[in-house]
Amino acid sequence: MPPNLTGYYRFVSQENMDNYLRALDINVVLRKVVCLLKPDKEIIHTGDHMVIRTITSLRNYVMDFDVGVQFEEDLGPVDGRKCQTTVFWEGDQLVCEQLGEKRNRGWRHWLEGDQLHLRMTAEDEVCIQVFQKVK
Repeated sequence: MPPNLTGYYRFVSQENMDNYLRALDINVVLRKVVCLLKPDKEIIHTGDHMVIRTITSLRNYVMDFDVGVQFEEDLGPVDGRKCQTTVFWEGDQLVCEQLGEKRNRGWRHWLEGDQLHLRMTAEDEVCIQVFQKVK
């Protein structure tokens, strides 16, 4: 049985965000701004339904989905693209595949104690973020 990821998580650290954003063709000015942000994550996990909110001082992004069901994800607020997205469990990791213009695009979340880890990929770039559960 997969873990329940419900909680509110505060940003702790990130690695390689600039290169990840470059792989998504984000312009240099926006990349610099995004690299300065310290997003929080709020996850509401009820059975096979999940809502993941990424909360920043610049803008928020909400994913609302059913695990295992493909949907069209509007990533306009992120990079102006749309993807065919499927989120599924791979062991204890929540995995997202985003099929569209960019190869190898997606992410995975997993818990290590009270820390939520996020590994985002696009093309050949990988960005890792870590969050601490606060409630």
